[in-house]
Amino acid sequence: MPELPEVETVVRGLRGPLVGRTFTGVTITWPNSIRTSILELQSRLPGQRIEKITRRGKYLQFHLSEGDMLFLHLKMTGDLLVEPEDEPLNPHVRTIFDLDNGHQLRFKDPRKFGRVYLVDNADKVVGKLGPEPLPDDFTLDDFKVLFRRRSGRLKPLLLNQEFIAGVGNIYADESSFIAKIDPRRTVDTLIDAELERLYYAIRQALNAGITHKGASLDAVYRGGEFQNHFQVYGRTGEPCLNCGATIQRIVLGGRSTHFCPVCQT
Repeated sequence: MPELPEVETVVRGLRGPLVGRTFTGVTITWPNSIRTSILELQSRLPGQRIEKITRRGKYLQFHLSEGDMLFLHLKMTGDLLVEPEDEPLNPHVRTIFDLDNGHQLRFKDPRKFGRVYLVDNADKVVGKLGPEPLPDDFTLDDFKVLFRRRSGRLKPLLLNQEFIAGVGNIYADESSFIAKIDPRRTVDTLIDAELERLYYAIRQALNAGITHKGASLDAVYRGGEFQNHFQVYGRTGEPCLNCGATIQRIVLGGRSTHFCPVCQT
C-alpha cells in the first residue's frame, strides 16, 4: 500500500496536467470502488474545475470549483493515469474521469481495493485522521502529547491513521530504526528523549522517501528509488548498515516488521 511519500509523489505528478482542467464526465466499470452516491458523482462532478490537488494522509484530495472535494485512495494497487481519450484502456481501469482537453484521468486498480469519494465536506472522509507529521506547525510538543495515556506496542500505533496520518509499514520500520527504538516497545515506556528521536526520525524517513519519489516495490509505483535506500525494511537476514548484526523480521500487529536487534532497544 502506498504511504505518505508515494501518495505525495503522485499528487505532485498530477498537478501539472490536471490543475485548471474541468471534469466533463465519469464512467465507472467497478461500482464497489465508489463510496459515495454514484448518481451524485456522475451528476455533480461534470462541470467542476480542479482548483488544486493536495494530500491528506494517504488520500489524494481534489479541490473543486463549486466547493466539493474529490478524494481518491489508491489502497494496495491503485494507480492514476492521465491519457488521451482515444488511447486503449488498460483492462484494470475501474473509473474514468473525462477532462475538457480530450484526455482522461484513469483510475487503474488491479485488486479493486481503491476508493473514490465526492463530498461537500472533507471531514466526511478524512475527519478522523491524525495530524500530518511533516508541517512546521506540527511540533515536537504536539508529537509528545499524542502519546499521553497511550499503551500498546510502538509499531501498531504508528500504523494507526487516527494517531498520525500517512505512516505505513515501510516508514514505521525505517523511522524506528533511525530513532534506535525497538518496534516491540510499549509506548508507555518511552522517555522524552526517545520520543524526540522518534519525532525527528519519522520526519527524516518520510522526507527521504519524498526526495526519492517513494519506493517502487512492484510495477504499480513507477520511478521511485527509495527501495534502494532502505536500512531495515525488506532486508531480513542482511547485515545492519550500522553495526553488522543480522536484520530480523517478525510479525507485529499482523504486519511484517524489520529491525536490528542490536541498534534498536
